[in-house]
Amino acid sequence: MRQVILTWTDPSAPSPSAVAWAEREARLHGLPLRVVQGAPPDPGGAKMIVCGVPRAARAAGAETGHRLPGAFRRADRPLVLVPDGTAPPPPSGRVLLGTDARHPADDVTGFAFDSARRRDALLHVVHTWSLPSRAAEWPFGVPERERAAREDHEVQLLADVLRPWRERYPHVPVYEDVVLLTPARALTHHARSASLVVVGTDPGTGWGELVRTLLRETTCPVALVPTRTAP
Repeated sequence: MRQVILTWTDPSAPSPSAVAWAEREARLHGLPLRVVQGAPPDPGGAKMIVCGVPRAARAAGAETGHRLPGAFRRADRPLVLVPDGTAPPPPSGRVLLGTDARHPADDVTGFAFDSARRRDALLHVVHTWSLPSRAAEWPFGVPERERAAREDHEVQLLADVLRPWRERYPHVPVYEDVVLLTPARALTHHARSASLVVVGTDPGTGWGELVRTLLRETTCPVALVPTRTAP
């Protein structure tokens, strides 16, 4: 069976933005587009699932996932959520990848690199870190030398993770970004200049606070890429 780009819309809340985004994605992949409204189909033949996010659901954030068919939330393939009113991405729009260099997920990283390649876009990779919890008890804060050493270690972790991907995609420009912030704060800040945000999810456990925050606070499509095969 030939793969398709599948886009689904709720009849009570049609999403032209999601359909338009899926049409462009189908052209980028050279695959047919299947648009379904109403009863959700089996996503088995889909390379990617695209769904719209109504404005009201986006404001709720946490409730967005419950509005989508369960088969889509548990699918072992990327699910792209497109907010209503999403404008066509600018020519210079970047792909933003949120990753944990300590526990990298190849499927997520590969999706982001491939997305940037197809768009001829910059891939902005964000890895966040935090100071040890005991640092709050230190009377004079974290010594600058120790903080710099920890940051250098995190920078090296990310560089090591991305090295084989850079070799596999030599024509994709990559900006490696290591920041002392929470993932949600870092990604929502940088999403303002992104055409697509890519993060990993576990289809068996539901959406965490990071995904809910992205859906509430960003206006560009968010790709949720499974980190493992759904049971």
